[in-house]
Amino acid sequence: MVADLKPVATKSLSDISRAKRLVLKVGSALLVRDGKPDTTLIRSLAKDLAQLRLTGAQIIVVSSGAIALGASRLGLPKGGRASLSDAQAAASVGQVALAQLWADVLGEHDLVAAQMLVTLDDLEDRRRYLNAAATLDRLLEAGAVPVVNENDSVATEEIRFGDNDRLAARVAQAGNADAVLLLSDVDGLYDKPPNEGGAVLIERVEGVTPEIIAMATSDSSSGMGSGGMLSKLQAARIAERAGIALAIINGTEPSPITRAVEANRGTIFLPVRSDNARKSWLGGRLALEGVLTVDAGCVSALQDGASLLAAGLTEVEGEFARGALVSLHGPKGERLGQGLVEYSSEECRAILGLQGGEQEAKLGYAPRAAVVHRDHMVHE
Repeated sequence: MVADLKPVATKSLSDISRAKRLVLKVGSALLVRDGKPDTTLIRSLAKDLAQLRLTGAQIIVVSSGAIALGASRLGLPKGGRASLSDAQAAASVGQVALAQLWADVLGEHDLVAAQMLVTLDDLEDRRRYLNAAATLDRLLEAGAVPVVNENDSVATEEIRFGDNDRLAARVAQAGNADAVLLLSDVDGLYDKPPNEGGAVLIERVEGVTPEIIAMATSDSSSGMGSGGMLSKLQAARIAERAGIALAIINGTEPSPITRAVEANRGTIFLPVRSDNARKSWLGGRLALEGVLTVDAGCVSALQDGASLLAAGLTEVEGEFARGALVSLHGPKGERLGQGLVEYSSEECRAILGLQGGEQEAKLGYAPRAAVVHRDHMVHE
């Protein structure tokens, strides 16, 4: 079965060509020029993908471009991003054009394209996430190339991925991929803006630390895309938690994958650990509903693998129900991780800093084992 494929250990960019299952993400800034598809680039990409398929690799494409293509066809201002309704309308038209574009260029290599539109909720809800995973598995098993995009025709500003870099990492989790390849307009991550003198390309990253995040800029050079280097690092954090390697390469040249692999030119982010399937899904979730702040003693206990208890809780932000996804912060505001909370926000505030016996008196019932159980928690 496809799902039983053993992942390839990816330690350098050249190993990407040996991936058993690869997710490729291409953004609007590369795919669309002046409202028209860059057919030269996309045909070049299709050729690269066909060559990878000949080695036995299974390919998932995460493709932007629907809003830009649709806006051009409808004559909408600001590339279709003047308003949410414009973006939704543009996406509705552009999704048809984008799917046909990929079907045509992949068909030139006898590859069958399959369109798959997802929303943030599809990958945040556990049951829908598993359904998406099953669909990807079946498509790949059947020999198709799934072309995935966020369903911007129904997504809202409040409930959306916001960029396809993070979507690509989440799709890689759901698709059980062993590598993600993000195309950019630069060679990879530099220690400072690449247009500044003396900027050095970081070829290998083992763990996306705050120092690595500080090297990024959130700017998108074209103004067309929704993400920049910062969104790519956020994607790398999602991937590394799932045991998936992620690479950033320059997508502006012909045959970008072949060129990058042969020259070993780009930035590869190595997985620092591999959580179990549920924690991997939990760590990749993006829709946080609140923040729990804990004291220094609780920070130490969490780092040693303990659950979050009410006694260590010092502050509660947001309004949420039991089972919500919350961010965990230390006393200095440092992010510790995230998890599923066992109480509502009102109940959390009621038992703030209380021991077990005190909690029962306050709640009127026997308290649960923890505010956030360690089995439902992932650390930064």
